[in-house]
Amino acid sequence: MRERRGGRRITRAAVALASCALLALSACGEPGAGDGPAGADADAERGGASAAARPRNVVFILSDDHRYDFMGFMPDAPQWLETPALDRIAAGGAHVRNAFVTTSLCSPSRASILTGQYAHRHRIVDNTSPIPEGTRYFPEFLQQAGYRTAFIGKWHMGEVDDIPQPGFDHWVSFRGQGAYRDPVLNVDGLRRQEKGYTTDLLTDHALGWLRRHRQTEPDKPFFLYLSHKAVHAEFEPAERHRGRYADAPIPYPDTMPAEANRDKPDWVRAQRNSWHGVDYMYHGDMEFDGFYKAYTETLLALDESVGRVLDYLEQAGLADDTLVVYMGDNGFLLGEHGLIDKRHAYEESMRVPLLAYAPGLIEPGTTIEPMVRNIDIAPTLLDLAGASTTIDMDGRSVMPLLRGEPVDWPLEMLYEYYWEHAFPHTPTVFALRDQDFKYVYYHGVWEKDELYDLGNDPHETRNLILDPAQAERAKAMKARMWELLEQTGGMSIPLKRAGSWQAADRKPEP
Repeated sequence: MRERRGGRRITRAAVALASCALLALSACGEPGAGDGPAGADADAERGGASAAARPRNVVFILSDDHRYDFMGFMPDAPQWLETPALDRIAAGGAHVRNAFVTTSLCSPSRASILTGQYAHRHRIVDNTSPIPEGTRYFPEFLQQAGYRTAFIGKWHMGEVDDIPQPGFDHWVSFRGQGAYRDPVLNVDGLRRQEKGYTTDLLTDHALGWLRRHRQTEPDKPFFLYLSHKAVHAEFEPAERHRGRYADAPIPYPDTMPAEANRDKPDWVRAQRNSWHGVDYMYHGDMEFDGFYKAYTETLLALDESVGRVLDYLEQAGLADDTLVVYMGDNGFLLGEHGLIDKRHAYEESMRVPLLAYAPGLIEPGTTIEPMVRNIDIAPTLLDLAGASTTIDMDGRSVMPLLRGEPVDWPLEMLYEYYWEHAFPHTPTVFALRDQDFKYVYYHGVWEKDELYDLGNDPHETRNLILDPAQAERAKAMKARMWELLEQTGGMSIPLKRAGSWQAADRKPEP
């Protein structure tokens, strides 16, 4: 077991807890010369405007499908996993131990980050949803507050759209999920194919933009949104990392065997024999061990990217004036409950890594215990910048937590996922999670619900929904879940025209 180094800890004991039945969830460019995946950037300049002279810069780095526990400093991570850059952020800043997404799916989660809203509010409910007319994103309001802004990487809203979006002065993106190698990038409206590994290329573009900004407008604050494709399936490590973990032992989860999931709903137990199950992964096109190793090896270039950004900020004299946030857009199941992928309300699916580094603002070695959601990112960064917004956000600023201050908001969150025609194995899911328990409700299927005591059963092995001693708790959490949906306009199920493709074939019975 690896233990974290010492440091300040913000725990739920510092937060006023109240009954979930009584509390309301208040909303309170061009690549730079000399760039490369290895080594520091030699041409970075020293100096920089002080924090007192302008608002703090922000670098927001988003990864794809990175599990909350797959970071080297985490005690439950594979012992051989290497993430030195992410470990560096945690040691020098804050680790938000209970960070979650309100929908564990690429497009809805990314839209929630940019709008501060639940999926049922912004209506980008799956990966093929068009962007509703009139949708606004929080970087527009950073621009109004005097920031220069750039988006570089995976957009993935509107499915095939890669055109520049409102709120960004500089734009580099690609269509849909993109490719791990030799991507076609849309750079400020012009498409061109670039050669190389996509994680490295996106980092080159990010550092190139930071240099140009420093050369042309050094007195203006900046907001960089670096949005990676990695580590989305199907995983492709950089050539320099391929085979790094070939001989590493896989710590298979205790809940992977079928017999460990006997009290799960029938649909969950059946799903292990489908596209997103360990017994028939991608309809038999994948085998688990190779899938697992490719995931961890693909993560290596992502960590190197984070390290290159941190190195540049330090060498350019910008680190003390910049907030760096690292986050995953979804979690990812790797065998837990016999499943792979996401969508579910299980911890490995909805829980994500969240790290923040800001010298002078965040005390090094801080661990933040209260829950933080993806819908809290937008109001937090606007709060940091002193910027107002006209977006009616469901999230709240968590700046008090980053500053080490106690808060009195309810420690609970609403989760939602809407059934997709393309992946029919997972039904519509609603859930309520507080610091100790989770209630899960399935809409449109004849199934039992789920209730877990997370304090005593963190791996969700014992479904307490039929336990008479927990009947009142389940009833209260179910009522609270419906209250939150009602209060935020979530009492309708989005319906869309079905597409032509469906990953619905089942493995033939012997």
